[in-house]
Order: sequence, then structure tokens, then C-alpha cells
Amino acid sequence: MNVKLRIVIADDERPARSYLAAMLRSFDDVELMGEAATGPEAVELIERERPDLALLDLQMPELDGLGVVRVIRKDRLPLVAFVTAYDEYAVKAFEVHAIDYLLKPVDRGRLRETLNRAHERLERAELLEDEALRLRRAAADYDEATRPLYLERLPIRRRDEIYILPVRDIASIVAEGELLHITTANNEHHLFSYRLKDLEARLDPARFVRLARGTLANLEMITRISPMPGGTYVVTLSNQQQLNVSRLQARVLRDQLLRL
Repeated sequence: MNVKLRIVIADDERPARSYLAAMLRSFDDVELMGEAATGPEAVELIERERPDLALLDLQMPELDGLGVVRVIRKDRLPLVAFVTAYDEYAVKAFEVHAIDYLLKPVDRGRLRETLNRAHERLERAELLEDEALRLRRAAADYDEATRPLYLERLPIRRRDEIYILPVRDIASIVAEGELLHITTANNEHHLFSYRLKDLEARLDPARFVRLARGTLANLEMITRISPMPGGTYVVTLSNQQQLNVSRLQARVLRDQLLRL
């Protein structure tokens, strides 16, 4: 193998990212083009560097590995291997469509197999459109295989009492570090100490949409979407709350709400 694989990696956990980067640099047939700590950074990195292979963590804030695949331009989509902490049973769906995955902590021998498989695919010059189709099919299978039980209520602490907040009443969730500002349909405000990334994983994605890195909104309460300069939006909720949509998430919002 004389041609080097141009690779980018994306993982929101620095130790995992550094470990994988060091392992990749130990292979003579690899050129590491860059690292990303979030999904949006991964999209920007991939579209800029045009790598042969992207190693994407399945769970990242704002945009996970599957979200990166869905958002990235089709003509810029490289070969993809997902990195996950799920056990082998949970990722069987990817094998059906020949999508590669690596279990954490990544084993050097298993990584070598992934690199060899990437070389083989590139030598066969497989069409990127075919790869995108496989990834989308695998994404649907993965969602089905790992579907969690979604939260229906949140326990909100008020001094010495616990207030039970129905999830259906939540209009928006805005993060300030690990402190979440929750606004209800009746414009009640609550503080909830939790990581937004972890809470989002427990919420039904058919009910909540991410508008920006630190913002979730209830889809059923979105009443107006106003275009703004630069390809972004401002969303108005039924409680008259207005929230900004990031430029990257605007693509997702267009696909979910603005396409008949």
C-alpha cells in the first residue's frame, strides 16, 4: 500500500481522541489531516480537507456521528467508520450494510482491519453516492436497534421539594455549562443541573430538535421560523419565546420542518 490514507477523527472526549490519533500516527500508510471535538467541527473539517476516511464518534454534542453523515454535502462524503462505546450487539445493524465500526477502547488490530478495508474500497473506486445510501440505511437500522426509553417527566428540585415536570410541557432547554434553563409552554422557568448532551439522549428526537450547540426546542411548539442573513433562522415558540438557530442546525431544520 503505497498511497497514504488521509484520515480525520471526531470525538468530543479529548483522551479518546488523543489515544486514537496516537495510534493512527503509528501506521506508515496513514496521514492524519485533523481532529474535531464536535459534530459541527467534523463537518467543517471534512468539507475542507476532503479526507479518504472519517472516524466519527457516534455520540457528540450538537451533532452526533450519524448527524454529521446526514448534514455533510454528498460530494464531500468520505468513507466512514463509526467509533462507539456500545457493545457489539447494539451495532450489528451496521454489519448488514457493510458499515465499519470500532468499539471503545479501540483495539490496534481492529483499527488495522478498518484501514485495510478503506484501502480496498478506495482501490475499487466505490461511488460516494452508494456509500451515502448505505450510511443512511445503517443509520435507520441503528436508531431502531438502540432506541432508548424516552423520558416523560423531569424531577426538578425546588429547595427542599421535588417538582415533577412533564416533558410534553417543556418549550425549550438552554444550556449554561451544566446548568440547564428550562422554559415551559406557560413561560415558567426552571433550573436543572444536567449535561445537555446526556439529557438530549433521553428525550424523544421526534419531539425535540436542537437549534444550536446549547439549545433544544419542542417541535410541536414551533409556530414561526424567520429567515435571517447568513442562512440562519430565528424560531418563535407558542409561548412567544424566540430562539436563534445556528447556521449548521439550519440545514437540519430545513430538512425536518421546511420540506414538504
